[in-house]
Parts: sequence; C-alpha cells; structure tokens
Amino acid sequence: MNGSAPEPRLLDRSDTRVKHANSLTDVVSAFIDRVKAGDLGSLPVIVGLIVIWTVFTILNPLFVTPNNLVNLLFDCSTVGVIALGIVCVLMLGEIDLSVGSMSGVGSALIGVLWVNQGVPLPLAILAALSTGAVIGSVYALLRTQLGMPSFVSTLAGLLALLGLQLYMLGSTGSINLPYGSWMVNFGQLLMMPAWASHAVALLPGVAILVMGIRNRRQRQAANLSVGSVGGLVFKALFTTIAFEAAVFYLNLGRGVPWMFGLFALLVVVMNYVFTRTQWGRSVKAVGGNAEAARRAGINVTFTYLTSFALCSLLAALGGVLSSARLASASQQAGTGDVNLNAIAAAVIGGTSLFGGRGSAWSALLGIIVIQSISNGLTLLNMSSSLRYMITGCVLAIAVIVDSLARQSRVSHGRA
Repeated sequence: MNGSAPEPRLLDRSDTRVKHANSLTDVVSAFIDRVKAGDLGSLPVIVGLIVIWTVFTILNPLFVTPNNLVNLLFDCSTVGVIALGIVCVLMLGEIDLSVGSMSGVGSALIGVLWVNQGVPLPLAILAALSTGAVIGSVYALLRTQLGMPSFVSTLAGLLALLGLQLYMLGSTGSINLPYGSWMVNFGQLLMMPAWASHAVALLPGVAILVMGIRNRRQRQAANLSVGSVGGLVFKALFTTIAFEAAVFYLNLGRGVPWMFGLFALLVVVMNYVFTRTQWGRSVKAVGGNAEAARRAGINVTFTYLTSFALCSLLAALGGVLSSARLASASQQAGTGDVNLNAIAAAVIGGTSLFGGRGSAWSALLGIIVIQSISNGLTLLNMSSSLRYMITGCVLAIAVIVDSLARQSRVSHGRA
C-alpha cells in the first residue's frame, strides 16, 4: 500500500525440499508427456525384453545363468554389428537387403586372402571392409544418380554378392581358419579382465553426466529451457548401477567377451556420431524430408553415399566377426536368417521404417531381443520354426508401435 518493496523471504530447508520434489515431479511429468505424444524411445523394447527374459527364466532357470548369458552376448555381436549398419540406411528411409550376402563375402575374403593366399590378417580385414564400402557406395550412386529404389538395387546386390561368395570359396565351399589363432580366440574365448569390464561399465554413466552438463550449459547460454540436475544425475546413476550389476553377474561366469566389447564400443561411437555431429543430424534430416534437407543446404548425395557405404562396411565387418566365431568361411555364412535378423533387430530396437528416427542403441537392444528368443527356445528344445514365428510376431508388433507412435506425433504436431 505504501509502495515499499516486499520484505525478502528467507528460504528454509522445507523450501529446498519442495523445490527438489518439484524438480523430480517435473522429470516424471515430462516423461509421461513424451510418451503420450508418441516419443516412446526405447521403452517398448525394454518392456518386451523384460517380459521375454521373465518367461524364459520361469520355463528354464538355466536361461539366466552367467555362462548362458555370455554365449548370448557372443551370438549378439556378429549380427548386431550388421544391424548397426542397417540403422544408418533405415534412418534415411531406405533399405539394404544385401547385408547378409555382404557379410558372407567379407567372411570369404578372410578365408581366401588370409588362409589361401597368405596375406597378413590386418590387410585381409582391410580388404574386406574396403570391399563393403565400395559396394555400398555403388548402391548410393544408383539411388542418387539414376533414381533406382534401394529395394531393387540391394536385391540385385544380394544375388550378385551371393554368387561372388560361392565363386571365391570354390568347389570345397568352406575354408577353415587356423584354430588357436588370435582371430579365432577373439571370436570364441577371449574375455575382458574383471577390472577392465568394470571400468568400461562406468563409461556410459560418466558420458551421460558429462554430456548432459555440457548440453545444459549450452542451452542456458542460449536462454533455452533445461531439465533438472536431479533428473540428469538420476539417469547417470541408474545407468551406472545397471551396467555394473550386469558386469558383476557376468563375471561370476566366464566374464564379458571382448567381441561384445567391440560391438558395444561401435554402438557408443555411432550414438555419438548420430547425436553430436553434423553428419548425424544430416542423416535424420534427409530421412525426414530429403527435399527440405537439400533446400536447407545439406549435401543429400554425400549423405546417401556415406550412409550406404557405412552400412555395407559394417556388414563386411560382421562377416569377419562371424568367421572368427565359427572358425571358418563357408557358403552358409551370411545366408539363412542373418539378413532378416539384422533388419528385424534394427526395427525391433526402435528405428523407424519411415526414416528420420532411430539410434545406435536400436541395434543393441533389438539383437538382444532376437537372440534371447533364439537362445531361450534352444534351451527348451523347441524347433526353429517356432523361433521364426515368434520373431515375426515381435517384428510386426514393433512396426505397429512405430506406426501408432508416428500417428500420435502427427496429432500432437511433432512429426
């Protein structure tokens, strides 16, 4: 009434508690809002994975024994690397149907060059990866220069690469790798020391915290809204505890395979590339709307070229790891369900078939789901026919969830 300024109110401890509670409430509320708006992230696949593991554990407790999970991680690594490459092209709204055959060619090149021709192993691996990159670049040029749909070009590539694989392996159809060599040991026996696996398990939580703080500072400098520190710390702490617990449990058995460590490292690197680099943002932009991306100054041709090249390169790397896992390069490498499992893993993990949405973690989560189904049914002595049917149902559900989420984002004006 007299125009004087209001007296300053001192904050007591109860005020601090209320502010902290509100921040946590905001985190939960924001998460619920994202889910309602169709931004489901990895939630569906994590829930599905929990259900799958629970069912198989009830039916056969051997499923969750440490050594069985170690075998599961070995099996995840080879196809998981291929699925990681598939994520690159799916985010463009494209497809590569030849990744299975490309992995078979990569495996055959290891056998022919290293075993038959005596080429040093590093050079043989480099030749396999280079071949993959070249093949992927051809697909991209056919798409950008001639307008050939990737479905057609990669289907033709599937047949051509399969023929090339059979030609290289010759009449014997199989080349055994030197048993006891470093490469075979890497694919079958080598495990991380306990201290190394625990140190690696710390990295995701540390990365979440460091990158989160950096992102907060950048947004504050731009006068943009930021999330609560409590939510960031909780996410980093939860991730660290989960990974450390998993590593501790695996170390009760044989430990964490170095091959899976390589796959996890590739996932982390690709996640950084997708989320923190201009190239990653360009891939999402082109996948969302290629013409709009071109008008915004993005080199669409280069984006296609690098994405397809990276996809085929990772497929070839998957073939190299497969040959190490099986200790041979054969005509069966890359055939069967390898192609479909790689594509299904990326989609089940959360990468959208419509383009523009996805992450490197999709490959990791998706392949764990697929291999968990395969491993669990094997322990139950059930036929592979049931595995195909269950995997198909899971894939169909993943696509339906993706479609419904896309419709929800459109209705909320977020697509």
